[in-house]
Amino acid sequence: MAIQVYRNGSLSAVSLQGFVLVGFGGGTETQALLFAVFLVLYVATVLGNLTMIVVITLDAHLHSPMYFFLKNLSFVDLCYSSVIAPNALANFLSSSKVISFVGCATQLFFFSLLATTEAFLLAVMAYDRFMAICSPLRYPVTMCPMTCAKLVVGTYCGGCLNSIVQTSLTFQLPFCSSNHIDHFYCDVPPLLQLACASTALNELFLFGLCGFIIVSTTLAVLVSYGYIAVTILRMRSGSGRHKLFSTCGSHMMAVSLFYGTVFVMYAQPGAVVSMAQGKVISVFYTLVIPMLNPLIYSLRNKDVKDALWRLGQRHNLVKKGGK
Repeated sequence: MAIQVYRNGSLSAVSLQGFVLVGFGGGTETQALLFAVFLVLYVATVLGNLTMIVVITLDAHLHSPMYFFLKNLSFVDLCYSSVIAPNALANFLSSSKVISFVGCATQLFFFSLLATTEAFLLAVMAYDRFMAICSPLRYPVTMCPMTCAKLVVGTYCGGCLNSIVQTSLTFQLPFCSSNHIDHFYCDVPPLLQLACASTALNELFLFGLCGFIIVSTTLAVLVSYGYIAVTILRMRSGSGRHKLFSTCGSHMMAVSLFYGTVFVMYAQPGAVVSMAQGKVISVFYTLVIPMLNPLIYSLRNKDVKDALWRLGQRHNLVKKGGK
């Protein structure tokens, strides 16, 4: 596939195999260690999120808006980790580490789409908790199945819009003859470092769009939980207050982890400069957070633990019946 590159001060088209994902560097032992770490994180992510999806789907007690959104969060976490991890694992065992231009653009598109969708989805989940706690009488009508479905579709539409803008602007740039990406997957900041033309517009859109998304969704979360905190503190029932704080605390923990790392990477001026720091941060929000989310929501949520116990009991009964 041909791309535009600068040679001797002039723009020309050359045919290259694709980009090379430099990754973390290091010798064979380092690559083997990183492979093991990534594999453990990815397997835990897949098992944890698949378990949440299956439990919420099969247990009728969890067929509510809150768990509908949680199931979609697990699906998004599962997908966007899968966009990154399998290719990274293959590259740890490969000497070439080449990714085609189409593959790179596809990876960037889906990663941006799913990461942005998660940001919007976390805000929607905060709104759901706000309606459930602050307006319990109106909640069944306001958060009916059709409304929940529209909200989820809206999160994907928002993610798709940001992804289209970022991917199209990035791959319209002319790239230099050096096609080595200083990262373990295709992302906007390391790709901008390979561009020969001015990247001011790209950096403006990266900072502007990502900043707007993170700030607006964070404000939505903070406002929602501000009202929730006031409502909970007014409650007379200590047990009800504890349950609500536990449920909302899980969500706030997930929100803080995700928004905090994404803000450091994308929503501050000059964030595209330090790729060494960016790689570590990227591991955190592409693998660690998707792995932690099911643990956060299951270990701190009595309803999910009860559902897991019921499914276990049902499985044991089926096994005894089969015998």
